[in-house]
Amino acid sequence: MKLPEAIDLLRTAGVPSPEHDARELLAHVTGSSRMLLTDPTPDQAAEFGRLVARRAQREPLQHLTAIAYFRHVGLAVGPGVFVPRPETELLAGWAIEAAQACEAPVVVDLCTGSGAIAAAVKDEVPRAEVHAVELSEEAFRYAQGNLADVDLRLGDAFVAFDDLVGGVDVVVCNPPYIPLEAWESVAAEARDHDPHLALFSGADGLDAIRRLEERAAALLRPGGVVGAEHADAQGESAPAVFAATGRWADVRDHPDLNGRPRFLTARRVRG
Repeated sequence: MKLPEAIDLLRTAGVPSPEHDARELLAHVTGSSRMLLTDPTPDQAAEFGRLVARRAQREPLQHLTAIAYFRHVGLAVGPGVFVPRPETELLAGWAIEAAQACEAPVVVDLCTGSGAIAAAVKDEVPRAEVHAVELSEEAFRYAQGNLADVDLRLGDAFVAFDDLVGGVDVVVCNPPYIPLEAWESVAAEARDHDPHLALFSGADGLDAIRRLEERAAALLRPGGVVGAEHADAQGESAPAVFAATGRWADVRDHPDLNGRPRFLTARRVRG
């Protein structure tokens, strides 16, 4: 299969970025750069065709290449782990800036999945003491391979780290937040390939956010901060979970690069 044919096939299949994905797959099979592609051998061309056909079936691009790029790190991903999204890089950037503002930062990444946020924080703030937790055993195995010099634990994020209670500077979380009733509206790549444990969170999508608010309040030192991603339709309802408890100051929401509500932040009230 040649590149123009691959692009046309992906476009017809409804893949959101057909040219980008076709070039990525060709670069993957030829071992070249997406910007400086080399001509494939016959065997490589055949493999390229097979991968393009799978992408046309809406199998995630990152499953086909076995890697996802997140800020400045590359992460091993595949079936059984949530593929990190570019919009989450903004939340990670906030966590990195918050950690950089601390003299000896202690950072906790709840619902770490592939380890994306924890890996980015450790990469950009090497002096940070980073802890991460994941409930899924499949996702945990990916995180083990992706994280170095990070305290990684297997378990429920919202009861984890009793040993850190009251001593954390930054809590960051990309929790499940899709309402169960929104199942059919989810992109095929996520709905059919990402673990549902990482996607859905009760009737209104806020069950995990509510548990996060309670756990972050326990983990953070007075003045510590929390950041959490949410759906673009939750720009008011997700921050309201924090604002209603009286445990938080500076509760605010932040947009993504497209101007859509994307993550909330709050500061633990001193007391």
